[in-house]
Amino acid sequence: MIKNRVIVSRYAEAFIGLARETCGLERALEELVVVKNIIRDNPGFGELMNNPEISHTEKCSVIDIVIKDGLSDEIRNFLKLILEKKRFGIFLDVAEYLRAKYSHHGQVDVLLRTAFPLELDLIKNIEVVLKKKLKQDLKFYIDLDGSLLGGVQVVIGNTIIDGSVIKRLNDLKEKLTMVNLE
Repeated sequence: MIKNRVIVSRYAEAFIGLARETCGLERALEELVVVKNIIRDNPGFGELMNNPEISHTEKCSVIDIVIKDGLSDEIRNFLKLILEKKRFGIFLDVAEYLRAKYSHHGQVDVLLRTAFPLELDLIKNIEVVLKKKLKQDLKFYIDLDGSLLGGVQVVIGNTIIDGSVIKRLNDLKEKLTMVNLE
């Protein structure tokens, strides 16, 4: 899994580095979304690209036909490159990696969920700690959610840091259930 993350980040950073110089960051990110939607909306496209019985040349021709209207050569060439390297399956991960990292000009969305309004100083402290830990610029959103009962829950992409009271109560309930079973 870690190796896959390294591969995804290397391909993603290489693509975005080239795209910045040629078509621009914003356009590259928009085109990634278009291609991601094409792949997700047409499962046969991904199956076709991963089919070993179809030649590389034929697959590249399909890319040229399907990925054309208003899209840059950079996105087509990137798809052909990962196809040639037999890594077409990482495209969606690359697109998600780049969306998370660059969609807000390097800012990462962070949802801070809390049961009660927090003091501004406490929110700033949480922001400083997370910025230092993640080494990225963060864009905070705050959501009041009474179901947490207390504490905070931080959602960063697919990662959830849960310090809520409800989470602690559920953990305690689970431990007590295990004790009763023994």
